[in-house]
Amino acid sequence: MADVTIFGAGIFGLSVAWACVTRGAKVQVIDPGGVAAGASGGIVGALAPHTPENWNDKKAFQFESLMMAEPLWAEVQKVGGQDPGYARSGRLQPIADARALTLAQQRAENAKTLWQGKAHWAVKPTTDFEGWCPQSPTGLVIHDSLSARVHPRQACQALAAALSVKGCDILSSGAASGKVVWATGWQGLMDLSSTLDRPIGNGVKGQAILLKLDRSTAPQLFADALHIIPHGNGTVAIGSTSERDFDDPETTDSQLDDIYARAISAVPELATACVIQRWAGVRPRAKSRAPMLGHHPTDKSAFIANGGFKIGFGMAPKVGAVMADLILEGRDTIPDAFKPEASL
Repeated sequence: MADVTIFGAGIFGLSVAWACVTRGAKVQVIDPGGVAAGASGGIVGALAPHTPENWNDKKAFQFESLMMAEPLWAEVQKVGGQDPGYARSGRLQPIADARALTLAQQRAENAKTLWQGKAHWAVKPTTDFEGWCPQSPTGLVIHDSLSARVHPRQACQALAAALSVKGCDILSSGAASGKVVWATGWQGLMDLSSTLDRPIGNGVKGQAILLKLDRSTAPQLFADALHIIPHGNGTVAIGSTSERDFDDPETTDSQLDDIYARAISAVPELATACVIQRWAGVRPRAKSRAPMLGHHPTDKSAFIANGGFKIGFGMAPKVGAVMADLILEGRDTIPDAFKPEASL
């Protein structure tokens, strides 16, 4: 018999399982699709912070989670023996004009306080990053040292391997026992909306492309609203679209062609790289746009961890911790903005 049963083997479900297992709980994870069957099986993996300004609970939570990521993924790799593809590689963003430069400089000052000296946000010339830098009209870029990357599929598989070593079963079916956590992605949000007869959340389709190009030690780029992520396995991922309306959650189309063209415009050397995969999946977006964490809206004896949307992997270390606080100890350390009530 398990102390905790988690439905959903995506990044939130696995992270909650890991946090509970490392505190001594016996945990089982159930997902008919297997590990990372949904959006958590993607290819992008940008762990990028919010801008250091207008600080709030969401930004503080994300900052703390990003700072937790390095030791967490190192421990996961040590225990399970599989590489999650994590690296705190930093990020470059082009500065378009004088107004953007002023804003970037203001944020650099804010970061000194808000990021507690643990990372920087700085304005630098593009010549500091010759060979891997987005086109910039001003010849300047923002460089932040807080951004990191993880390979989504590898990270979930690494977590699954570490959980297995810790005695956590990951099953395709089975009966719940102990405390129950629902981490069932966008389908879970749609089911909840149907049950409550009002919109609680939905799925947002994203398309991404993977290139064979080894820039494994280079920073990630954010240009023209695109994430360009060099992974440690000699690939570069580019993503993604945000499609509220879609017919097929798993097919790619001309919207991905547009992303690829925009990425090449920002970083011309991408044009010579071989395309090795086109990917599409649906990410869970809660009505509040923040993760939905806490007691389940329709069953107060159960719990919910959903709505990671675009920042699920970045939020995952802290999500696991606060959910374990609540599930195992009855301590509610979840920000009000993240509670299900915010989307009801």
